[in-house]
Amino acid sequence: MKYFILSLIGFITLTEAQTVEKSKIELKNKYEVLSFVQHQESSTDNYYSLKSLIEENVSYKKSASTAVIYSLLLPGMGELYADGFDDGKYSLISEGVLWFTYYGFQQYGNWIQTDARNFASVHAGAILSGKNEAYFVNIGNFQDTYEYNEKKLQDRDITKVYQTNNDYFWKWDSEVNRQRYREMRVSSDIVFNNGKFVIGAIIVNHIISAVNAARLVRIYNNKANETMGTWWLESSLHNRGALPDGITLSLVHRF
Repeated sequence: MKYFILSLIGFITLTEAQTVEKSKIELKNKYEVLSFVQHQESSTDNYYSLKSLIEENVSYKKSASTAVIYSLLLPGMGELYADGFDDGKYSLISEGVLWFTYYGFQQYGNWIQTDARNFASVHAGAILSGKNEAYFVNIGNFQDTYEYNEKKLQDRDITKVYQTNNDYFWKWDSEVNRQRYREMRVSSDIVFNNGKFVIGAIIVNHIISAVNAARLVRIYNNKANETMGTWWLESSLHNRGALPDGITLSLVHRF
């Protein structure tokens, strides 16, 4: 698990570095164009004003893959990265509520299970330590060890027969108490199964947050492009009489 987390952090760092480097390359290309324009014009005023404009408006693009990974780790984190926490806060709140619900189910199921097994210890003489889940199911389905063993012998399932002179012996003091224990055990199983459904909902919440984070990154990057606007070169000839005397190149920016 430790190596997985370290690998994930490394991937996020690499992805983010690549995104920032791409933005820097785009900025560098614009500076190269400006440098070309500066060499073609007699005045540098336009060059420095355009250079300042680029520096003021440049926005580093964000990585969709980084946002997705953040949200898969913690819903809402990817939206925060994409400057969209107004949407992400609902995923984060849902995450907290779902985990609280899950631990609530686990705690409640453990309480019922413990009560049921203690009840079996008192009313059936069952020894609880060292038993698997199948044993606790069996003591709820049969009145005593003899009845259980008889059924297994009829089914020719000898490997599951219990010894009657060891810790696997039980005998209920009444049918009513056996039925009560069985109901308690089934109730605990239902509560634990509800917890599994909550885990499924947590997974879905992570996926929804990841998709939303990727969407918000796309919106953020589109806005960044709009902020930079559109750039293009315009040229004009200088004439001396009927003959061309020179050329002027201008970098034009439209918001």
